[in-house]
Amino acid sequence: MCFSAEASFSGAAVLSVIGVATIKKVQHPSQLIFASIPLLFACQQISEGFLWLSLSNPVYSQLQQFTTYTFLFFAQVIWPLWIPFGTIMLDKKENRTKIQKAIVVTGCLLSLTLAYLLLMYNAEAKIMEHHIKYFQSYPAWLRPYGAALYVIATIFSLFISKIKGVRLLGITILLSYIIAAVFFEHYKLSVWCFFAAIISISIFNIIKGINKHKNKIATPVSLDLQFTQH
Repeated sequence: MCFSAEASFSGAAVLSVIGVATIKKVQHPSQLIFASIPLLFACQQISEGFLWLSLSNPVYSQLQQFTTYTFLFFAQVIWPLWIPFGTIMLDKKENRTKIQKAIVVTGCLLSLTLAYLLLMYNAEAKIMEHHIKYFQSYPAWLRPYGAALYVIATIFSLFISKIKGVRLLGITILLSYIIAAVFFEHYKLSVWCFFAAIISISIFNIIKGINKHKNKIATPVSLDLQFTQH
């Protein structure tokens, strides 16, 4: 995470436990992508934990490039596609809207574009003011467009879901993005991922609530009929 290696590894441990518990709650393959978000965040935070070590301890310096690109791969390539696709999969096929499908396509194209930029341009990370700042050399004019599409894919996709709790998740992630952008402008990527990782714990309750509702509907109601003979 954005504060220290210890914070990253501690957060990853908590997310791993919650992630495994969430996966165990899955009752249909369509839920698996969304339910695996906490575990993926755990992997991302592990990578940033080792990045902290590589930047602060010469013993781990050989890991710096690998962990930098691993963190950025999760942050910029995985999430723009994974979140909208996982969200739309929670809805029944007949309930999926054209807007949701368009956002999934947008997220896919954005992920491919950011993957290309990550491969073609240099990226590095530095510790500055107790945070990790990521430097990428791709054209600056692309960033505003990329940021807008990123928000649409990773946050707006949650707002249009009909699943209970998902919109609230979108609101909290949006607020965390605003806080990161306003108060941690130069470290927004790392700080926002910290907030989003912690918030993703609520996915456990979302999956649990979905299956509780489905099981309630599926449970047959038995009627005991008594006949009295006169």
